[in-house]
Amino acid sequence: MSKHMSKRNKIYWRSLAQKENSAAVIDRQKYEFREGDSELPSNISRRNFMSLISASVALAGLTACRKPAEKIIPYVKAPEDIIPGIPKYYATTFPFQSNAYGVVVESHEGRPTKIEGNPLHPGSKGGTNIHMQAAILEMYDPDRPQEITQNGSKKTWSAFMDSWQSLYPELRSAKGKGLAVLSESFSSPTLFRLKNKFRSTFPRAQWVTYEPVADDAIVSGFQMATGAKALPRYHMSKARVIAAFDADFIQNEGENVINIREFAEGRDPDGEMSRLYVIEPGLTATGGMADHRLAADGYRTGVLLAGLANLLGITSADEKLPVTISDKEQHWLEVLAADLNKNKGRSLIIAGRRQPAWVHALTYILNDRLMNNGTTCEWFPLTDKTVSDAESLAVLAESIKNKEITKLIILGGNPVYNTAVDINFSSLLKNVPTSIHVSYHKNETSLQTTWHLPRTHFLESWGDARAIDGSLSIIQPLIAPLFDDCRSLIEVLSLLTTGTEGDGYEEVRLTWKDQLPASGFEKQWRKILHDGILSGSALKPLRIKPQHGFPESIAAGILSQSEKKETVLELAFQASPALFDGRFANNAWLQELPDSISKLAWDNAALMGTITAKKMNLENEDLIILRHETRKLILPVWIIPGHAENCITVHLGYGRTAAGRIGNEIGSNAYPMRTGSNPYFIRGITISQTGQKYALASTQDHGSMEGRPLVREGSLDRYHEHPEFAREMVEHQPLVSLWKDHSYAVGYQWGMAIDLNKCVGCNTCVIACQSENNVPIVGKEQVRNGREMHWMRLDRYYSGDDDEIEVVVQPVACQQCENAPCEQVCPVAATVHDKEGLNVMTYNRCIGTRYCSNNCPYKVRRFNFFNYTKDLPEIVQLGQNPDVTIRSRGVMEKCTYCLQRINEAKIAAKNAGREIQDGEFQTACQQACPANAIVFGNINDAESEITKQKKSNRNYIMLEELNIRPRTSYLAKIRNPNPDLEEG
Repeated sequence: MSKHMSKRNKIYWRSLAQKENSAAVIDRQKYEFREGDSELPSNISRRNFMSLISASVALAGLTACRKPAEKIIPYVKAPEDIIPGIPKYYATTFPFQSNAYGVVVESHEGRPTKIEGNPLHPGSKGGTNIHMQAAILEMYDPDRPQEITQNGSKKTWSAFMDSWQSLYPELRSAKGKGLAVLSESFSSPTLFRLKNKFRSTFPRAQWVTYEPVADDAIVSGFQMATGAKALPRYHMSKARVIAAFDADFIQNEGENVINIREFAEGRDPDGEMSRLYVIEPGLTATGGMADHRLAADGYRTGVLLAGLANLLGITSADEKLPVTISDKEQHWLEVLAADLNKNKGRSLIIAGRRQPAWVHALTYILNDRLMNNGTTCEWFPLTDKTVSDAESLAVLAESIKNKEITKLIILGGNPVYNTAVDINFSSLLKNVPTSIHVSYHKNETSLQTTWHLPRTHFLESWGDARAIDGSLSIIQPLIAPLFDDCRSLIEVLSLLTTGTEGDGYEEVRLTWKDQLPASGFEKQWRKILHDGILSGSALKPLRIKPQHGFPESIAAGILSQSEKKETVLELAFQASPALFDGRFANNAWLQELPDSISKLAWDNAALMGTITAKKMNLENEDLIILRHETRKLILPVWIIPGHAENCITVHLGYGRTAAGRIGNEIGSNAYPMRTGSNPYFIRGITISQTGQKYALASTQDHGSMEGRPLVREGSLDRYHEHPEFAREMVEHQPLVSLWKDHSYAVGYQWGMAIDLNKCVGCNTCVIACQSENNVPIVGKEQVRNGREMHWMRLDRYYSGDDDEIEVVVQPVACQQCENAPCEQVCPVAATVHDKEGLNVMTYNRCIGTRYCSNNCPYKVRRFNFFNYTKDLPEIVQLGQNPDVTIRSRGVMEKCTYCLQRINEAKIAAKNAGREIQDGEFQTACQQACPANAIVFGNINDAESEITKQKKSNRNYIMLEELNIRPRTSYLAKIRNPNPDLEEG
């Protein structure tokens, strides 16, 4: 048997307990559900029930919530372009730090309800991510502040204007002495114009940009190598070899939407498939997609990159960079170097934002040596962008400490919560007589400032943004501000700069008049509002060779990290894939979203590998204390296979105290452990056990393969030699049904195919389905009970050992079986089959027997144990999809293939006197997927994309031997390992 066939019978497992056949797991697998999952516990108290409901999608629990400030009046004469029940679609832009993602928003009678990607925008190309999908819930958050406050007392916008206008003359005459602005990153031409105007008006004022998780090291590294400032735009579809050094470009790096889309395009096994090498401390979504992965702590990452530089010959033979590398690492790097050299101009090296500037400088030099700059990687200037600058923040902190700042304006952000511990921003604020904070929520910083100004959501305000390639895009509101005293950053900055109130719409138009010809401005303005982007406005990428000679700062950086002892325990900080830096902590959809790797929800934990855990005699949910010098952090343990030895990863963004009723007191705040000099990695921590346990909610053991090949994969060599391997993996007798076969030869017949080779496990489909179908959340306690309501789940499977861990992800929803086992056991015919091959639900018939769930082999049905929707605040109801039924308690629910979208397309086609065209509509998960991993359509259409997918030799049906004939099938995953590294 050839070496690439030897892994065909690999064993898959979801958790370490399952791998080791622990008694608890064996006992659990005897039953369809975990103990207590199928019944309401008798000991639940009224208090616990109230807490559960308060953590539901209602967000406000059973407490009162005010209606939107505007008075809602029915149309006397409806506008001509508004037809009740027919949604409208508007293009706008989702701004995120210095990134911009083009979106198209669905609106029902003036209410935004769903966000999709804009195919015309270079930042999204029609795809989305979890934060874009969850932005709808963020706008309708009832915890958003509704009024301006001064020292805790309610004020009006007029009162704030009067206060600022009384200060303005003196500030202007003093040229801004004693004035400072602390802003978030942005990529807005209008904000950048106003910033320059502000600095011109107040030349002695300080302007500092700060983000706790940012790309400042990437910019500094480029400057170190070239002398200029820029940000990269990767072309992964053009790269045949990709090497990621602590770069989770799928979830935790900027521009992850287009990164995923282009990476997936390059993974076609029938074309020229790319190969991915990953070096990282903890297992990430990107590491899970790797063909080869090497676990190394954060400090070792730069050392290994320097070792690669030696092999690629960027220095003379007698001037090798001073690094110490093990034999295993050396062999791994030698194979990688040979692969990169064979693919010059078609390879790509990426360093993550957590790495220091010298690592990014070295990365740029290596890419230049490999002729990748200008092909697989382009660098664009920071036109109209501001990026975080930690050094400037330290200067501002010193000025505040010396009482040189009397007036501080904070535009967004939450520095009291997320600045480094040595900044101690909370104490600094006490030295500022007048402080003003503009933010979406009244957060930890707002509670300590003199003034708090509520900020409008991007769906409520005018603005603009530049994409990564410089393309200009527009932000237009889909709804008037829900609360009267909310203002956008543009409007606030306009007032601060001029002393008079500015209008966001006019400020944006003023900026764009410099971009468009005066003669045809109105016509082109309307086109931009329609498209969401100004075509042809991309900037020219920079073409700069590295500076002559080898920067001494790189050698100094290598030396500093090479001196670190490998046996010292490292603490690595990582932005939460869901909550990011904590700004999304009050978003219930994101809190309940299981992490792609750990499968944890509603908490962060001390993530560590099996070797480290065994060495310290630790188990899952052990509560430990992490200490460094005088600082400490208390967290539960969660063991992740494949995590680097002597390294612990902690997600940022938790432990909020003023996030809102959803996000408060969830998890532990890791920011007090960070310092300005070590924002992402700390060496020399110690661990002590508390002897206590802390319950975590994880979904990784909520289903079991029980040895069956639900996921199928093989190497590229195996696929080329045996292209039908996926279909041959399961042998069964000829399948004969007990039931008379249905005829599906005519009409629309709907089916879905999911390509496991493209799916990266980013969770976007889960949130898109939740948004589209009004799926409620249930809270941590019920997730622990196995009662999460998500209609789509992502099963994550491990294979291999800690040193050579592999991951495969499989999205699973209702499979729409033609011989559906659920239909045969329902006593009231609540679940039935229609003539188009769909397994449909009649909610009014369902009496909650749950027989259907017991009989479903895929365990994709969800039961409403509680009425999660009866107390929805009216503001949250505005964001619900009116085309989907709101379910109550005692109802079984599941994926419907977005039946509402199917019917909408059928009505439109019938009115036009034609058939539905292939691709005319998409399911929510399909449309949101940034990887284009999901295909849906009419399998009776011989020319449709779904028919082509079903005919693929990689296409297989999960549990085909049951003869239930699912309409959803999968395309087997293909890996592209390097034979030289496999042999090693």
